[in-house]
Amino acid sequence: MANNKPQGAQRLTLKDVAAKAGVSPITVSRVVNGSAGVRANIREKVEIAIAELGYIPNRSASVLASSKSKLIGVLIPSLSNVVFNDVLRGIYDIATPANYQVLLFNTHYSPEEEERAVRTLLGQSPEGLIITGGEQTPAARAMLQASAVPVVQIMGEVDKPIDINVGFSHFEAGAAVAQLLLNRSYLKIGFIGARMDPRTCQRLDGFEGILSAANRLDKKRIITTQKPSSVAMGASLFRELMTTTQGNCDAVFCCNDDLALGVLHQCKKMHIDVPKQFGVCGFNDIEMAAYAEPALSTVRVNRYNMGSKAMELIFEKINPQTDEASSISAYINTGFELVIRQSTR
Repeated sequence: MANNKPQGAQRLTLKDVAAKAGVSPITVSRVVNGSAGVRANIREKVEIAIAELGYIPNRSASVLASSKSKLIGVLIPSLSNVVFNDVLRGIYDIATPANYQVLLFNTHYSPEEEERAVRTLLGQSPEGLIITGGEQTPAARAMLQASAVPVVQIMGEVDKPIDINVGFSHFEAGAAVAQLLLNRSYLKIGFIGARMDPRTCQRLDGFEGILSAANRLDKKRIITTQKPSSVAMGASLFRELMTTTQGNCDAVFCCNDDLALGVLHQCKKMHIDVPKQFGVCGFNDIEMAAYAEPALSTVRVNRYNMGSKAMELIFEKINPQTDEASSISAYINTGFELVIRQSTR
């Protein structure tokens, strides 16, 4: 393929854009950096010139000049897991109107990959970082603490936050589900889980604590795998549960809604009446949960609020309007809600 770029072509500068738009380089700089006070018609002329020239701002120079990169680093463990969609929407809905860019990294549930991503992101001089959970390696934690950059750990309650923690107690959520099923007269309650990341393990711990206190815990009814979660995996784990217990199980808590939807599908195939014979509860309240047949009982968490609140707190830290930035609580509890539908009697 032919290269149409002239040999020795120089990188476009603010002066080139200024000449094209008929304004000063300072005006172009203010438009590029999203500064207020530029008249709408002037801003439009500069934006047209940028588009026609194909100008790409020199971010490094901008950072040196203003000490602001306009970058927020976000690290999540999965791009395919739909539960992070609402979190990211909350982040972008606050970052984008403020003219901030989000650098998104997928850590694949690996602390080592997360450590490499942290090192890369800090090299880009971000103004804030949003990280999933509190399972950082010692090296990653040391880098984050030394960075002087606001860090928000999201999705779950963290024992020792690096800076700010926005989330909820997965332990308490798991305990609440166990109590819900007991209150609805299910007495032989199982659990199925996939991936088994730390937050899922916390749900299981809370779940087991309530059943143990009620003398209803049977470890044979706990079926887990490190494989990724899916509807098909839910059906498979449910078959394993019923085989292992010889059918001596009358309800199951699934660590997420994907698995629970698989259980509902398998119950139909096995002619098990839900909820009369068997109760099913999921976690996350994805859109499909309300449209399943029967509709799925689950746990709703404020994922959008987690993302938007994390961004708002970073902005409070980097652009303090009052003394409130110094008094931000280390832990913001976004809570959870039991959503009772037809899959539990």
